[in-house]
Parts: sequence; structure tokens; C-alpha cells
Amino acid sequence: MTATLLYLHGFNSSPKSIKASLMEDHLRRHRPDIRFVCPQIAATPAAAWAQIATICDGLEGPFGVAGSSLGGFWATRVAQLYGVRAVVINPAVNPHILLSDWLGGQHNPYTGEYYRLTAEHMAELAALRVDAPGCLERIWLLQQQGDEVLDYREALDYYRFARVCIQKGGDHSFIGFERYCGQIIRFLQL
Repeated sequence: MTATLLYLHGFNSSPKSIKASLMEDHLRRHRPDIRFVCPQIAATPAAAWAQIATICDGLEGPFGVAGSSLGGFWATRVAQLYGVRAVVINPAVNPHILLSDWLGGQHNPYTGEYYRLTAEHMAELAALRVDAPGCLERIWLLQQQGDEVLDYREALDYYRFARVCIQKGGDHSFIGFERYCGQIIRFLQL
């Protein structure tokens, strides 16, 4: 059976994000035997999780998941519930707190979609959070201290028993991500 890499993008992003594109290109050039699945994730939390769970339920054969920022939040939930390996890149650990500053009208610059982020959406995120992950031996945290969006110390604390790669500098985009594509595939055992 064909192995699958499920890549989950972050908040107000898309499958056309730089990291998703780099990973897809790496697979095309070096591992065309791996199927790349990178959906346009729904903008609101309950809809996003329903979409991700439906994709996971439909996958045949082995799969691993990688996610960046809010996608890292989702990837952790996938690892916990589906028993797969995950790589989380500058992940959002508490998006229900982080995004509470973003309530109101939103515009996804990649898709052009307009929508409203509400307090109810923050409650959905809080309910979907994996409070005590029992899957940390299957997770690799890639974190840069210079992340201007997220406090890297939250991720270091939350993923403290996972495999951790912490780098000085960098930013939320995870500078130099292309150097990790092959290692990500190996860690996911695809």
C-alpha cells in the first residue's frame, strides 16, 4: 500500500504555503512513492477537525502527519487519536488563547475567503486541545526561538517528552525548513 504524508497548514494559510510547497516538491523529487495530501483546511475549528478526521478515516495504508502553527495543533490531535507519528513545526499549543486576540472579521490572503472568528470558535479550540498527550514518543517538535507569533517556551514545555529540535533565531515561518524535509520523512517512517 502507498504511504501518505498528511500536511496540515496553519491559520489563514493554504496548501500553497511555502512549507507545504517545499515538502510537496521534496516528495516529487526524492520520494514519488509517497502520496502527499494537503487539504485546504476549513477556517473554523469544528469544521476543520471534522474535515481532518474524515481525511484520516479515509486513508488506506500507513500515514504520518506534519503540521505548522495551527496545523501543529491539529497534527498533535491526529497523532493522539490515530496512533501515527507527527512532526510539528512552530506549533500553536494554546490557539484558543492566542487567537482570542483575532476575534472578528478575517481574510485568508491565500484563498480570498472572508469569515468571522468568534468566542464560540475559541471554545471549540479549547475542547479540541489534547491536554495531556499520550503520544509524545511519536512526535518531533521543530521550533525556532525567534518565532514572532508564538512563545516557543510553551511548545518546549508541552512537548518536553517528545523529540525536540530547538534553534536560536529564525521566525514563525521556520527559516531553513527545506533542510528538514528528508529527515521529516524518515522520522515519520514513510
